[in-house]
Amino acid sequence: MKAFTAVIERCPDTGFYVGFVPGFAGAHSQGQSLDELQRNLREVIEMLLEDGEPNLDAEFVGTQSITVAA
Repeated sequence: MKAFTAVIERCPDTGFYVGFVPGFAGAHSQGQSLDELQRNLREVIEMLLEDGEPNLDAEFVGTQSITVAA
């Protein structure tokens, strides 16, 4: 088993959830629900792994909250 971290956003125009794995070329998908997105991402990652171990260009570290004067 391998674990990957996906970044997830919600598109304001479509309402779809969009996810990608940072640094993993081609590892992105979308879904109408978080469950659908997870299934779609899992399928994409499994297909990409058929070509061998990925050479990740980046590693997800975390998020930060940035405050600026408005």
